[in-house]
Amino acid sequence: MSPAPADRAVATSTASPPYVRIDRLTKRFGDFVAVDQVTLEIPRGEIFCLLGGSGCGKTTLLRMLAGFEVPTEGSIFIDGVDVTQVPPYERPVNMMFQSYALFPHMTVGQNVAFGLRQDSVPRAEIDSRVAEMLALVQLAGYEKRKPHQLSGGQRQRVALARALVKRPKLLLLDEPLGALDKKLREQTQFELVNLQEKLGVTFVIVTHDQEEAMTLAARIGVMRSGQILQVGTPTDIYEFPNSRYVADFIGSVNMTEGRLVDDAPDHVRIDCPQFGGTVYVDHGVSSPPDAQVSVAIRPEKIQLGRERPAQEDNVLKGVVTGIAYLGDVTRYLVRLPTGFVLRVTAPNVFRHEERLAHDENVWIHWHASAAVVVTR
Repeated sequence: MSPAPADRAVATSTASPPYVRIDRLTKRFGDFVAVDQVTLEIPRGEIFCLLGGSGCGKTTLLRMLAGFEVPTEGSIFIDGVDVTQVPPYERPVNMMFQSYALFPHMTVGQNVAFGLRQDSVPRAEIDSRVAEMLALVQLAGYEKRKPHQLSGGQRQRVALARALVKRPKLLLLDEPLGALDKKLREQTQFELVNLQEKLGVTFVIVTHDQEEAMTLAARIGVMRSGQILQVGTPTDIYEFPNSRYVADFIGSVNMTEGRLVDDAPDHVRIDCPQFGGTVYVDHGVSSPPDAQVSVAIRPEKIQLGRERPAQEDNVLKGVVTGIAYLGDVTRYLVRLPTGFVLRVTAPNVFRHEERLAHDENVWIHWHASAAVVVTR
């Protein structure tokens, strides 16, 4: 059997000495627990994403790292130093806010230079560092413009330059690309990764956007109700979720309940009433026979066809009830005889490919390794 997702996450997080270490961190607002006993390690030079829905505690955790919120319990260490009670201006940290918070009356150059002026850095050094940073974010020549004369993507880069010009060891980014349109956001994601690689600064990013986290992060921490449910690489989180919530939160998934009816070291069979049969999985699971489990299958791992496949296991019959052509892929809704509806994603490889039609009878099948079994 392959190592459990949790084992891989621990191995990744301890591969190098942690630059950021959070130990049993808790934040309460009255009776409400915003962050609940979070323990986390982030290596130097990593892009780490805190991913979760609204109200899960990710921004509160980020604000405690920045020093804007004081923990109720627990400790924060940066580069081996306990900074739990250290004020924001004395931490080797800078923060880029979701709104960018640019000063509208200042030019681009003045915005980027603001923090250096507050620190009484000599004028010649300020000019040099501002020019260097604007060149790095591809805004050389924009020094005299005001924020209202810039596009959303350009304002985002000014805010990033202002956050980086002070050369922080740790940069915290709160929904940094949320104000950009989809196409610009995708472009900026890669620019941000390239910039981080050049500078070697440790990034901690808060986002609710799964695609953004998967694109940017070396590792992701999925949060819910103030706790981190799973830490791992994007591949670990997507392919090996450790809970029903993580499987359902990341990407699109077909989720059903079932009962273990055949439990062997190298395979299991799960009776799934909503599928109208059993699901065969080519590895064992850590649950006793007859245990109730959840079965998750990603839409892109299911294949559709008009002819019954040769394989015996993991074959179902259904009727196409919905079609969405999205250019690169087509998404199908397929209703099974039980009434359960499966989502299936098929790549559009050929321009003139004959596609399935509404109300067409189809066969569905998937590989024995496709399904993920989760026990909580």
